[in-house]
Amino acid sequence: MNAVLIALLGVPLLGAALTLAPVFGPDRAAADRRALRLNTVVTGAVLLLAVALAAGFDHDAPARMQATTDVSWIPALHVRLHLGVDGVSLPLIVLTALLTFLCALYSEKRLPAGDDVPSAQAFVGLFLLLEVGMLATFAVLDLLLFFLSFEIVLIPMYFLIARWGSGAKAPAANRFILYTLLGSAVMLLGFLLIGSKAGTFDMQALAAAHGSGLSHTTQVIAALAILVGLAVKAPAWPLHSWLPDAHTAAPTVGSVLLAGVLLKMGTYGLVRVLLPIVPDGTATFAPYLGAFAAVGIVYGSLACLALARPGAKGDLKRLIAYSSVGHMGFVLLGIASLTPVGVNGALFANIAHGLITGLLFFVVGALKDRYGTADLDTLSGATGAALYGRAPRIGVLLAFAAVASLGLPGLAGFWGELLAMLGAFDPAAGLSRPAFVTYMALAGLGTLLTAAYLLIVVKRVCMGDPEQPAPVRELADLRPYEAVSWTPLAALTLLAGLWPALLLGLSDPAVKHLLGGG
Repeated sequence: MNAVLIALLGVPLLGAALTLAPVFGPDRAAADRRALRLNTVVTGAVLLLAVALAAGFDHDAPARMQATTDVSWIPALHVRLHLGVDGVSLPLIVLTALLTFLCALYSEKRLPAGDDVPSAQAFVGLFLLLEVGMLATFAVLDLLLFFLSFEIVLIPMYFLIARWGSGAKAPAANRFILYTLLGSAVMLLGFLLIGSKAGTFDMQALAAAHGSGLSHTTQVIAALAILVGLAVKAPAWPLHSWLPDAHTAAPTVGSVLLAGVLLKMGTYGLVRVLLPIVPDGTATFAPYLGAFAAVGIVYGSLACLALARPGAKGDLKRLIAYSSVGHMGFVLLGIASLTPVGVNGALFANIAHGLITGLLFFVVGALKDRYGTADLDTLSGATGAALYGRAPRIGVLLAFAAVASLGLPGLAGFWGELLAMLGAFDPAAGLSRPAFVTYMALAGLGTLLTAAYLLIVVKRVCMGDPEQPAPVRELADLRPYEAVSWTPLAALTLLAGLWPALLLGLSDPAVKHLLGGG
């Protein structure tokens, strides 16, 4: 099992290195095709390894770290090459492998091209390096390695936005890198403080100590630094302002991975690092995290309502980006409750958001390809997109993803939000119950606002008179490569909604272990 986990990281790293070798031929078009095919093969192999890891995982002991590797790497700094997976990280590793494979399949047909766009060979190298960083973030068990993995993803994503994006892509990429680098620098200070005081950066040893050996002041200072750094990535209101621009400018596959995986790295860090390692410091800031989460839920929904109204010139990709601020607010609220119910809800909502929002960005990217714009007023003007009549399969998938995103019972979006609000209804001892009940009420208001703007989007884009002249002469319905890329996300959204125990059975014992420190 440990060899599988090592291979999971090594295969995409080797694939990225291969793109630097002169093995694709001198002809640009042929080299691009070969590089994109390599991308699909490598990410497919990584997905198979992730499935093998999940199949070999001992589901009777999800709280125990499995497939572990623990060897000394930098003895002078007490840094170890420590890898492992448990019930918290395994679903995120599988989700990452799945989304990167589906994005690689999609890129074979829809990679942006043009005179100012670099070669597909460069795209594949950056894409596979991005996959290495994302997977390593969920697999490493050393604070400094966690920081390095966290940083690896920034440069590839920066170039995916800046070189393969559209619109104001350079400013959006610059804002993304500046915000996230600043957050990472603050987070590193917290890690160094913990390591210097505890004498180790090993996350398992620190979690087992559960704060013992760290003074209350040390825990508070470290928790604040780490919380700010991870909140930028999550992103938590009011540190979210880089996200809408990045999503609007990013290519479709960049938006899918940004929403589906990169945002999860921040919330995963909160569960893996803050809860077990500095519990006293986390409890100190939990009420403030809950407050920011509740405001973020309402703020994200109101921003989406403003973008969805006629005449607002709202970009559909930007609207979904703001919806992510609201949805990740539920994740942060669940974590802030410091209860097993709330944290389980947060982890479930993480996976659900990755599946649903990944599907939404795929569908909206396809609409932008067909109409040349994602502007809502253009898509629902006098002529109207009228997807139900012109491209019914795409219309159905957009409506399906929208109702899943608003939390319809029976689909994945429902359980995470419900459990996060239940956690807020009865928070951990020492937290103000009236305050958290207020946060829960604000979150409930957010669910109503979410339903409002998503139903407005469905009405404006999917409905209309298909007999009226269309903005484009011909509107192709679901293409085969799109069906292959999108169907797994829709199927898993339904499966997770109907069988929540599939995820909760993995996460619950691991969460109780992290919260209890036993």
